Amino acid sequence: MWLSNSSIGRKVVMSVTGIALVLFLTFHMLMNLVALFSAEGYNTVCEFLGTNWYALIGTLALAALFVIHIVYAFWLTMLNRAARGNERYAVSAKPKTVEWASQNMLALGVIVILGLLLHLFNFWYNMMFAELIGNPMMGGLEATDGYGYIVQTFSNPVFFVLYIVWLCALWFHLTHGFWSSMQTLGWNNTTWINRWKCISNIYSTIIVLGFMLVAVVFFVKNLF
Repeated sequence: MWLSNSSIGRKVVMSVTGIALVLFLTFHMLMNLVALFSAEGYNTVCEFLGTNWYALIGTLALAALFVIHIVYAFWLTMLNRAARGNERYAVSAKPKTVEWASQNMLALGVIVILGLLLHLFNFWYNMMFAELIGNPMMGGLEATDGYGYIVQTFSNPVFFVLYIVWLCALWFHLTHGFWSSMQTLGWNNTTWINRWKCISNIYSTIIVLGFMLVAVVFFVKNLF
């Protein structure tokens, strides 16, 4: 199949799944910002999502996107390394046009995955999963009390620092991945690729700052 047997096909899969995940991150960030204004409003959103059939379908689809994106990322990396062979050990000056993020996408991806696992443990496991197994108080709070879990998570300094590190890695990953996806999908002329790089930097910064704002505000609230 073209999407798995060719280098371009594999890059297209990476690009499409990556863009879909960026759209999800946008929704998730906007949803989290609600918590800054209203605990009741945020919990209403959490309850609306909960374990309803559409939320479960969305969760399964999202999980599939993550798995496909991660598998293809490692697959492409291994194929690229195999293609270079011993050349990758040669000492050479890095071209100025090659960004740091593009040289470290695998390492950044690993950090993003580890941060995702932490996030799933602190929230999805105690909320949706707890409801699914019929133990809505498994995490010590009601499964739909998303606001309470935000307070609980960011009252822990270790979790706060880990989330900040995760979000920094996510920023680097997004800034390169976003415009790289557009390049793969055909927006690769000199004019548009520069525009996409600018857009990806701005958009990624907005998403990450939105997440960071929630973490910082709740961490500072706990201090006072």
